[in-house]
Amino acid sequence: MAYTTINKSTDHFNTKLYTGNNSTNAITGVGFQPDFTWLKPRNSADNHRLMDAVNSGKYLVSNDNRVEASTGSNFASFDTDGFTLGGSDTGWNGSSVNYVSWNWKANGAGSANTDGTINSTVSVNSTAGFSIVKWTGNETANSVGHGLGVVPSLIIVKSLASQDAWYVYHKKLGATKSVFLNLTNAESTSSTYWNNTAPTNSVFYIAGNTGTNNTGGMIAYCFAEKTGYSKFGSYTGNGSTDGPMIFLGFKPALFIMKETTDSSTNWIIYDNKRSTFNAVDDFLKPNSSDAESTGLDFDFLSNGVRCRTNNGGINGSGNNYIYLAFAEAPLIGTNNVPCTAR
Repeated sequence: MAYTTINKSTDHFNTKLYTGNNSTNAITGVGFQPDFTWLKPRNSADNHRLMDAVNSGKYLVSNDNRVEASTGSNFASFDTDGFTLGGSDTGWNGSSVNYVSWNWKANGAGSANTDGTINSTVSVNSTAGFSIVKWTGNETANSVGHGLGVVPSLIIVKSLASQDAWYVYHKKLGATKSVFLNLTNAESTSSTYWNNTAPTNSVFYIAGNTGTNNTGGMIAYCFAEKTGYSKFGSYTGNGSTDGPMIFLGFKPALFIMKETTDSSTNWIIYDNKRSTFNAVDDFLKPNSSDAESTGLDFDFLSNGVRCRTNNGGINGSGNNYIYLAFAEAPLIGTNNVPCTAR
């Protein structure tokens, strides 16, 4: 694996907390102009909303299979140091409501990519291993260019025009399986997801499933692992309050995980802005509109995370889990002083 040139993680990914004001609300302090923003009200039950610069003016909901909808004035623009909201919708910008946003940098509205058998529009941040891919499917086996130049470790796919689930390819599950971002389901096996073919450094594969290749338009968020900045892996639970230590090679800023053994467990998302000290226990569920909860403790360490509960959702004995993680600060390049646990 090639080493990344990233010296400052927050040039490419950053979590930004904000408070709604029921009016025009310029959210600054992200540190860059985001091209993919995922936001959620923290203290109320409301949807997760996902916006990107390729599918501009639209949003999707990670906890639902609904089709894309217009942001209207609710999400007015991506800006040089964040984004601007408008209106009074409590899902976006309600007065005195607390929100979290997770932000990634790609490369604007994107450009044409002809690497696959289906042409795509791709916005790529090759340094950070992230691309946004939009295409129109045809419900038959094909390939789609992702623009990363390296093999993606994680691909999250959603149909824009049909009520299909969010399909997730993870390298630890392989190209015969999928999990679903909006569901609690365990891993599922089918050749109709990824055509039983692993992605390459130029394309990923889709088959006849409308969830990954619908004629009405598709969006994918593709991530490649970058040493010291991002990690996409798996672990096995031990059912103990002294749970497994998951080595990442960095202290995480964001940690998202899902059990793949059991069909009744949630996706869980943690970050270093909502929980600033160990134990890290403020969590949201990407598959649920529930307000923020506490518990299900992890410790964020200088080189990874350790599970501090025997709850089956994150540490059931013998159960398997996948995760994705992004660094607070890389441990390579010129920024090689580790972030210490707090």
